[in-house]
Amino acid sequence: MRIRYEIRLSGNVGDGLILMGKVLAEAAAIYEGLNAVQSQSYGEEARGEANRSEVIISNEEIFFPKVERPDLLFCFNQVAYYRYVKDLKLDGTLIIDSARVRDVSHDHEHLFDFPIMSTAIEHFGNESMAPIIALGIVADFIEIVSMRSVQMALTTRVPKGSEKLHEKALQIGYEMAKAKVGRSALTPEV
Repeated sequence: MRIRYEIRLSGNVGDGLILMGKVLAEAAAIYEGLNAVQSQSYGEEARGEANRSEVIISNEEIFFPKVERPDLLFCFNQVAYYRYVKDLKLDGTLIIDSARVRDVSHDHEHLFDFPIMSTAIEHFGNESMAPIIALGIVADFIEIVSMRSVQMALTTRVPKGSEKLHEKALQIGYEMAKAKVGRSALTPEV
């Protein structure tokens, strides 16, 4: 069976979008044995509020490395939502930070809102772990990549000594996603 899954992560510079994209791509390619490409925006939009990191995961060769019609769109802010929502597939999944994206002007059957920033502040005292919480949420929706693979890819990308902190943030996001869609949140094997 052919698998091709397109992901667009969008928000501000500094939102951790590139890290999120690289971890997802590495989890798919290195730990799941799939093909994956990751790219990000540069140039004028890289200095604005609608930056993006894109990941394509497939079990076949990937000939064009840009996301055209995402299966999953993650928006960390309102500007990113306005800019990229029109590209989302009709049956695609839209994930937003409920504190930063308040005007959802399009009707989406698969819309999921999460209090990502406030959860980071509640658990860690600041917003620094918000991208990792978001990564846990997004990763849960990408069923072709296991949470274990995402954990392993993440630990290679974070500073030594901070692995447990990042794993905790990832687990919080994973549990938030499980609770939102009505599944039980099980701790992934490490």
